[in-house]
Amino acid sequence: MPSRSYHVLRHVPSFSRVLLASSILRLALIVYSEWHDAHSVVKYTDVDYRVFSDAARFILHPSSDNRAEGPLADYLHVGSPYTRATYRYTPLLALLLTPNEWLHPSFGKFLFAACDILAGLLMYELLVSVILPHAQPAEVQQEGGKDDSGSASSGAAVESTQRLATFLVSLHLLNPLVFTISTRGSSESVLTLFVLATLYYALKGRWDVSAFLLGLSTHWKIYPFIYGVACLGVIGGRVLVGRGLAGLGRSLVNARTVRFGQVSAMTFVGLGAAMYAIWGQPFLQESYLYHLTRLDHRHNFSPYFYLVYLTYPSEPFTPEPVLWKRLLRSPLTSFVPQMTLALGTGLLFGRRREDLVFAWFVQTFVFVVFNKVCTSQYFLWYTLFLPLLVPRLSMSSRRAITYGAVWIGTQAVWLGEAYNLEFLGQNVFFSLWVRGLVYVIGNCWVLAGIMDAYS
Repeated sequence: MPSRSYHVLRHVPSFSRVLLASSILRLALIVYSEWHDAHSVVKYTDVDYRVFSDAARFILHPSSDNRAEGPLADYLHVGSPYTRATYRYTPLLALLLTPNEWLHPSFGKFLFAACDILAGLLMYELLVSVILPHAQPAEVQQEGGKDDSGSASSGAAVESTQRLATFLVSLHLLNPLVFTISTRGSSESVLTLFVLATLYYALKGRWDVSAFLLGLSTHWKIYPFIYGVACLGVIGGRVLVGRGLAGLGRSLVNARTVRFGQVSAMTFVGLGAAMYAIWGQPFLQESYLYHLTRLDHRHNFSPYFYLVYLTYPSEPFTPEPVLWKRLLRSPLTSFVPQMTLALGTGLLFGRRREDLVFAWFVQTFVFVVFNKVCTSQYFLWYTLFLPLLVPRLSMSSRRAITYGAVWIGTQAVWLGEAYNLEFLGQNVFFSLWVRGLVYVIGNCWVLAGIMDAYS
């Protein structure tokens, strides 16, 4: 760590103060949201939060047209969260938010904000105990070694590590995108906590716990399954199995990797079977199958949105006779390149435990950029790893600022045209799609730069 950076870090407050400030900020925004929603036509609370709350109410108050449909439904007096149109999540989310009905309507917001804070605690622990000691041992020791006393030297090194960890975690906890999304009532922070916990136990070498949490994360939202490939590579990489494709195959399929896969799969299947036993086919359809066949013609950052818009059926469930339209509309059109990149990068970079953060970041980045639907909320899936990745990046301040400007600038260019479409009603679908392609190219360039800077 350069001397100038060390002196800058001396002004970073303690982690407990950052944690307290982050908690107060979230509490204040939740309280403000109550007042704002009561006095404004434009609500602060996310519409999804109302969907979650309605789903929780439907579970607690079954009726003749609102009943669970699973094999065990006759033995349980519960309703179905899927009675609420557009609820397309695991029933566990609705169950978590049932206190919205009998405790306080904002209970879920407090829960999501608490998950934010717990995620910050996990980040800090990972940075202090695992990532920073391995990323910058020589520099930290050099700064600490300026003191003649051995104990003072060690204390200075520890303090420097803690302050750097605090600074990096604050980039997440005090990120406006992070705290506004959770306090508006989005459930992304719950998944963030699950994913970070999975990573935490993986980096600690507790693979059974990590496998269980990976199964839980995948049940909550399907995309974290991509991390399993990198985990298998790390676990199998501990065994000497030779080189080439045969060696790669043996490293991915051995007793240790099979155990990890079994624990993860049994967790995912077990949770899914339990949900199906109570809520039946609607659970499978809305939680999983819907997302595989989903067609979203509304504007978003995805490079596929305009193609879907042009070929969107005038009447749903109508067979498309034209082959090229069927191909453009097919989920495989986006799914194949997306999975090839996400799983391929996991296999390529997920070979050592210390590279897991980098592998997961790259996997998530390409998954989001090439997803068939991409909104700003999805950016949290990969920016989550940045505080943990920064210590391993070697780049100048100028390059970092340039990458940040391109990442933000391509979004701003797209959002400016999206405003013309959504609020001014201008027919700018094509130009919006072109700007979306600029966003994809710009993001790929930023990712290439980060990959080049990784050490």
